[in-house]
Amino acid sequence: MDGEDFRHWAHEAADFAARYRAGLREKPVRAGTAPGEIAAALPATPPEAAEPMADIFADFERIVVPGMTHWQHPRFFAYFPANASPASVIAEFLTSAMGAQCLLWQTSPAATELEQVALDWLRQAVGLPADFTGVIQDSASSATLCAFLTMRERALGFTGNQAGLSGAPRLRVYASGEVHSSIDRAAWFSGIGADNLIRIPTAGRLRGMVPAALEAAIRADLAAGFRPAGVVACVGGTSIGAMDDVAAVVEVAHRHGLFVHVDAAWAGTAMICPEFRTLWAGAEGADSIVLNPHKWLGVQFDCSAHFVRSIDDHLRTMAIQPEYLRTHGQDDIVNFSEWTIQLGRRFRALKLWFVLRAHGLEGLRGMIRDHVRWSQDLAARLAAEPGFALASEPVLSLFSFRHDPGDGRDLEVHNLALLRVINDGGAIYLTPTRVDGRFAIRFQAGSMETTEADVAAAFDVIRAAAHALG
Repeated sequence: MDGEDFRHWAHEAADFAARYRAGLREKPVRAGTAPGEIAAALPATPPEAAEPMADIFADFERIVVPGMTHWQHPRFFAYFPANASPASVIAEFLTSAMGAQCLLWQTSPAATELEQVALDWLRQAVGLPADFTGVIQDSASSATLCAFLTMRERALGFTGNQAGLSGAPRLRVYASGEVHSSIDRAAWFSGIGADNLIRIPTAGRLRGMVPAALEAAIRADLAAGFRPAGVVACVGGTSIGAMDDVAAVVEVAHRHGLFVHVDAAWAGTAMICPEFRTLWAGAEGADSIVLNPHKWLGVQFDCSAHFVRSIDDHLRTMAIQPEYLRTHGQDDIVNFSEWTIQLGRRFRALKLWFVLRAHGLEGLRGMIRDHVRWSQDLAARLAAEPGFALASEPVLSLFSFRHDPGDGRDLEVHNLALLRVINDGGAIYLTPTRVDGRFAIRFQAGSMETTEADVAAAFDVIRAAAHALG
């Protein structure tokens, strides 16, 4: 492909993107293809000769696009949002065009310094103090693993990386049952182990861990000869938005010298609105915090903001400097490859910088406030509708509900059928969860293109599906 061909197809890609975004509202939210259907439409062997770009692009539109679930759809109410604002898409195109490998300062100085500035802007926007330093991770899973590795090393006197874990004291980490499964995986991958991830009981409307139970668990482990290492506080759990009392958790943990990691992957971005910061009061006392601009802030995946209080502990755990990764004569520079699991790094900061500038904090705050208000209005309407009941109260823009037709049928089977009818209709997309062991249907508003009318339409779709089954 020569320069002129590249220019032509880049324009074609931009035209497709604009058409695609403009037509999303008319598409079913979720892909309607059967398992194996896309693979069956593709050749079983790779091409020996080059194929015309026109044919490749045509197959993309004919085969690939119909098999995609449309995460930017204004009626995508499943999981959490994965917004890709137009400003972010343009920044990602520029990043892709430059194709830089940004592992060291010297491999792209602007990438490193823009990341420092953009993350400090974000730190200020969510109200964290200046002693937090940020790095962009690919996802909250990676940030949490880094936190587990740091709490492990700190508990072992920074000997684990060198000596290994064989013969080391058995470490313990504490979290509620409301944390994301990435916490379990971090326990696996860090060598701490699932059996040493201790679940603390929860209580209250926000399903936060009970501080007294955390204290008791730590004391019991100390008495049994274990070595407590850290606590994971939940701010906006994936299932129903559970919120730990972060201040109380930090107080207990730091009394015993434990590392505190706050998982605020979804809800953390809402802290750009000062009125929501009571939900993570005390986060300024944590040692590590993760929040995802690639969820609710409009920054295209992948862009996870990881803030750490002690960069020395973090780098002592993560950094490695073989000769080929040294920048001689520049000892005071930042090389972000030393801060992350991956040595190779994309230029992720550009899209964060673009979005913060293109929308401004007030624009982003307005979007989040609208989503919260519209979602809570929908929850109230459903709660007032005969046969419906909330399984969990709204937390920000997330709540869950159940339907009971009142005829004695199996409600587990009925609500699963209700969810299938809703999603198969294509007008909206919802996902399931469990609340107190019982099946529930989960709703969250978070798409940048969502309007109040879209959320109101969700009520009509949900009610009509229940009547169709009733």
